[in-house]
Amino acid sequence: MPDVEVLQQRLGYRFHSPELLGLALTHPSAAHERGTPLQQNQRLEFLGDAVLQLVLSAELYTRFPTFPEGVLTKARARLVNRRALAEQGRQLGLGEFLELSRGEEQQGGRNRPSSLADAFEAVIGAIFLDGGLDAARAFVLSRFGHALEQLPALPAIENPKGELQELLQARSAAPPHYKLVSATGPDHDRVFECTVEHEGVELGRGRGKSKKEAEAAAALAALEFLRQKGVQSGAPDAR
Repeated sequence: MPDVEVLQQRLGYRFHSPELLGLALTHPSAAHERGTPLQQNQRLEFLGDAVLQLVLSAELYTRFPTFPEGVLTKARARLVNRRALAEQGRQLGLGEFLELSRGEEQQGGRNRPSSLADAFEAVIGAIFLDGGLDAARAFVLSRFGHALEQLPALPAIENPKGELQELLQARSAAPPHYKLVSATGPDHDRVFECTVEHEGVELGRGRGKSKKEAEAAAALAALEFLRQKGVQSGAPDAR
């Protein structure tokens, strides 16, 4: 196995108990191959996942003080999906340090996304046990700092109309009302403009190539308007 000193330099963290790093890099297949009660990294992966969720949840909560819970959840999910975690493991070169069974090695286990993602989370768990939450937090933010900076002012919402309705229904039984304001341009290149109102008050308006697209844009504008006013699901005055 390559010198783990190299890996510690990549991690930006030096272990007081290097055996924890070794455990984080021990794939379950290695234990199965030996037929002995060899410890492997699944328990550390479980712990690391919880630490990662905590650190990023706290960071998002602090960075975006007016975002509702649903938007924060979606933003966190974008950061910690399995593809993103595998890419983190790949960037650190964790695959070359994994302890694998011969069969797993022959089947490309060092580059398997699931193995890289699990190892990355296991490393977080190992750092947490070795150096505490502050060390784990510093490592996580060093790895995700760029991605956090790239988050837009309002994280992408897959269903803005649904998000808006859910937010407003926490305050009132009245649903939002969408109104087509205009449809301009030639038939092959129409531009629609819609507004969204709630209890007689316009919350936002948007434009699009279809009525559906314009309504979605209006809902996004309304969500941004409400965010600026500090309205969020679960707020005391929203019940």
